[in-house]
Amino acid sequence: MRVQLLGPLSAEVNGGSIVPTAGKPRQILALLALYPSRVVPVPTLMEEIWASNPPQSALTTLQTYILQLRRRLGTAMGPDSRDGVKDVLATRHGGYLLQIPELNIDVRVYEKLAREGQIAFEEGDNALAAERLRSALDLWRGQTLVDVRLGPVLEIEAMRLEESRLVAVERRIDADLRMGRHTELIAELMELTARHPRHEGLHSQVMVALYRSGRQSSALDVYRRLRTRLIEELGVEPSPQLQRLHQAMLAVDPLLDVLSGPRRTSTFDLFAA
Repeated sequence: MRVQLLGPLSAEVNGGSIVPTAGKPRQILALLALYPSRVVPVPTLMEEIWASNPPQSALTTLQTYILQLRRRLGTAMGPDSRDGVKDVLATRHGGYLLQIPELNIDVRVYEKLAREGQIAFEEGDNALAAERLRSALDLWRGQTLVDVRLGPVLEIEAMRLEESRLVAVERRIDADLRMGRHTELIAELMELTARHPRHEGLHSQVMVALYRSGRQSSALDVYRRLRTRLIEELGVEPSPQLQRLHQAMLAVDPLLDVLSGPRRTSTFDLFAA
């Protein structure tokens, strides 16, 4: 079985989809796939499906949903698969688990590649960091579980993954900036800052990319617009790091023309206290 969660839900066995059309069984499949070979307790599954208001028949209904998933799995696995189905979607004391290799699930592949990219970044191997992080980000096909109703458990997981995705993007851009790719990053960063209008890390990156491309006034304008937005919407000034970056640009600080050191973690760290 191969499962994709970074976008529309997809789960295939022998080339056939086992994704149910009904909403609640889809939630169960997605939740079990997020924790391969780990028991997901019955209370957790119930919380995902019914939040804090499970019906009196919740346990029986949950068992029915598991049975429906097993039937779809058995159809895809073939006529001699009765015993094998219960090995794949197994019952354990207190819960259920999906026994499939972790790297058959796109989330786990993404997390492995992102982790390798972060390690390479910290070790100063910028080319490897950018390559691993780019490969990780290429696995995304849209918003996490975009076609699955998100209960309280899946909603937290989806938020975690979306935040992880943004961190990976930022780190990949840092690696590219280290390698002097500032000019080709500008268009991507302009789009990202438009989508994340209060994200200081991305704004610092586009400021550096513009500055190193000979566009000092544009870099300063990015800061002015962000500062205005933060004051008007949140009543706060930009962070001290971003203020120091702004002052460095006003002063044409030579440090701005030097690529980040091999063990710095972000553009911000150039001007950390």
